[in-house]
Amino acid sequence: MRRKEILLVYDKECPACDNYCRVVRINESVGELTIINARDRSAVMNEITAQGMDIDQGMVLKMGDTLYYGADAIHALALISSRSGVFNRFNYWLFKSKTRAGFLYPVLRACRNLLLKILGKTRINNLDIPGNTRF
Repeated sequence: MRRKEILLVYDKECPACDNYCRVVRINESVGELTIINARDRSAVMNEITAQGMDIDQGMVLKMGDTLYYGADAIHALALISSRSGVFNRFNYWLFKSKTRAGFLYPVLRACRNLLLKILGKTRINNLDIPGNTRF
């Protein structure tokens, strides 16, 4: 039986996002987690853009045909995460509450945007918004 593929789409040029996505683990019984760089062209990025989701404002978790965006993505990821290791237990505790994830995610996104501005990174701008190239 083939395990279900779960896609996590994020900006690989963000050091904080990259470290988080490389460390987070999901339960093997749920499926296999594949991380996707949002800066690369892919079918899932086309799907995200078609849904009007601004990848610069939130990561996306795709499970089956469902896309989870931003706080919903980090909440869903926490629910399917492995509880092995200190980081994964803390991640589960922190984001298992939809309310807490909804409160914390904008704070984390603001920190991410500040970090990328300091590093001089450009936005992905998958929605092609005029003048939306810099953080």
